[in-house]
Amino acid sequence: MSKTDTAVSAGTSGNALGGLLERHFHLKEHGTTARTEILAGVTTFLTMAYIIFVNPAILKDTGMDQNAVFVATCLAAAFGSAMMGIVANYPLALAPGMGLNAYFTYSVVLGSNGAVTWQTALGAVFISGVIFLILSVLPVREWIINAIPKSLKMAIGAGIGLFLGIIALQAAGIVVDNPATLVTLGSLHAPTTVLAILGFFVMVALDRLRVPGAIIIAILATTVVGILMGISEFNGIFSAPPSLMPTFFAMDLAGALNIGLIAIVFTFLFVDLFDNTGTLIGVAHRAGLIGPDGRIPRLGRALISDSSAAMVGAALGTSTTTSYIESAAGVKAGGRTGMTAVVVALLFLAALFLAPLASTIPGYATAPALLYVACLMTRGLTEVDWEDATEFVPAVVTALAMPLTYSIAHGIAFGFVSYAAIKVLSGRFRDLNAALAILAILFVIKFAWIG
Repeated sequence: MSKTDTAVSAGTSGNALGGLLERHFHLKEHGTTARTEILAGVTTFLTMAYIIFVNPAILKDTGMDQNAVFVATCLAAAFGSAMMGIVANYPLALAPGMGLNAYFTYSVVLGSNGAVTWQTALGAVFISGVIFLILSVLPVREWIINAIPKSLKMAIGAGIGLFLGIIALQAAGIVVDNPATLVTLGSLHAPTTVLAILGFFVMVALDRLRVPGAIIIAILATTVVGILMGISEFNGIFSAPPSLMPTFFAMDLAGALNIGLIAIVFTFLFVDLFDNTGTLIGVAHRAGLIGPDGRIPRLGRALISDSSAAMVGAALGTSTTTSYIESAAGVKAGGRTGMTAVVVALLFLAALFLAPLASTIPGYATAPALLYVACLMTRGLTEVDWEDATEFVPAVVTALAMPLTYSIAHGIAFGFVSYAAIKVLSGRFRDLNAALAILAILFVIKFAWIG
């Protein structure tokens, strides 16, 4: 074949690929190009890549194989992001959710004192995904989403942030237990604690300076300093992906169907439903994808993608996979279609070869990321109506209860009950709806008879 024929063939292939991308993602209609979408995908990946190090570090505390969780994290993120991009055509990336992974580990598994295994917890995540999928195809999804007042929605996100915050401070050694005061200040002279504090400051500064991948850069920098100081060991950077088998289809569905785990399944479902919806609205708004009537196009497809990702993630061996608000970084870089999410998916697949690096990252290096995400999530309290005590009091109760009871589920329950009780006693019956009132009553019954 001549050089001319080769050039023509390459040009034809390029045109064919460009035509395929245009037909599926409608790039011109959304005012974007393939180059812009690729750049946006890389930007989004860099802002959320920390999850491939943080998620295994958290879930390994349940007894799960850290390397297998690393693989499950990458595969679940790749599947969810690709699903969102191809099926829903949104520039929205997915990965195992921060907060839900901490709830999975420290409340559901470790908090049960052996009553709930990580296999059973994975079963609960899978079942919550199935219910989410059913709700996604039924017209009741908007009714459920709209049934919860904005103040409680914001408080749940903020409460999860505070929950992550106390876990981060513990991991860094800044907060330790105390028999007299429950918690107290740890030793600020410990090298790992000092590195965690410095890593946090660098992380926030880099993000403020709008450096792409600020979180992952700070994690890696903290790790390198720890290795140079002899605090941590270096296990390498690249290798073939480790085995997924220790967690692959290890979920215990029968155990998860136990009546005592209903609240756990509900919490996974509830948080994922509202987290995904809130993220979708925020990203769609920034990308200019919300219609003139205020409706979100292809909402059902987006929710189906998210619920499917939660189910697949549980089967692979990770906690709930959900949408990431970090996708807004990609939108800011110009991402407007699902091609952005597909690029993120491909990068997560490439990250499978970073297993040695993932096992090198110590807890004191990931603690700053947990704390910074906690700060970002807690911002939701600014959207609460602070002039109305019947709104901000239940919100504060919800947010405080999560870290102080070490349970997202208990925080949600306290929030619903306090909201309903305060509204009723203050004569604000019209602010309540049937769904919220029923849930509040069910939570009261649970606390009264089950505990």
